[in-house]
Amino acid sequence: MGSARGHTVRKLVEYDALRRRLWILGQRCHHGATGSLVATAAFLALVTETAAEPHPAPRPMFAIIAASGALLMAHDWKDRSIWFERGRGSQI
Repeated sequence: MGSARGHTVRKLVEYDALRRRLWILGQRCHHGATGSLVATAAFLALVTETAAEPHPAPRPMFAIIAASGALLMAHDWKDRSIWFERGRGSQI
């Protein structure tokens, strides 16, 4: 019987050493997409931490994490059109 999906997920984590690509549950993990999620989480932590408690201790740490996420996005900017592409798609 044929499957509607062309590729089945066989491994939790796959690494293509030749092309230096990481796949998690069949989804390509771009460092630009990862950076956008990290930067967003750090920004939200900064906003909620500031509103909840004005103690400035973790603020520099969150700012550094947000900047790291921004650097990841900048480094992978050329691939931004496929950061969140579902499945293997055009990235094989």
